[in-house]
Amino acid sequence: MPETLDAIDRRILRALQRNARMSNVELANEVGLSPSPCLRRVKLLEDRGIIDQYTAVLNGPAIGLGLTVFARIWFKTQDAETTNQFAETVRKFPEVAECYLTTGECDAIMRIVTADLHAYWRFQSDYLMRIPSVQSVKTDVPMETIKRSYELPLG
Repeated sequence: MPETLDAIDRRILRALQRNARMSNVELANEVGLSPSPCLRRVKLLEDRGIIDQYTAVLNGPAIGLGLTVFARIWFKTQDAETTNQFAETVRKFPEVAECYLTTGECDAIMRIVTADLHAYWRFQSDYLMRIPSVQSVKTDVPMETIKRSYELPLG
């Protein structure tokens, strides 16, 4: 069951999604609380698992990881053992930024980040295609990023 959030909780979460590095005093000012109650609310949001983690969002091209691709994966079979083996293997690959099991045309979708197309080709042939449960991989290469956000819509 989803957690119930009041208006102040949502303001706190919106502000932290935009800038998790702001000080508690800055956050309190932005959401209209004094620092102590603001800090208590943030701690409760963390304790309830609503705030999952704090992280830095890196600029891939600035660190030599300029290519993002989306790989659609088809499995040889669709039993639990196949799915579990696939998931266990994929979690070990740092190139896989996100991976979702899906319904529809393919069995899984991944967002993969590498230096360039050649590095992706090596990753696909040396790792993805060697996963025993993978039958085939189709890759989509985006031409332009229109929107990239890590903020969840809080209403």
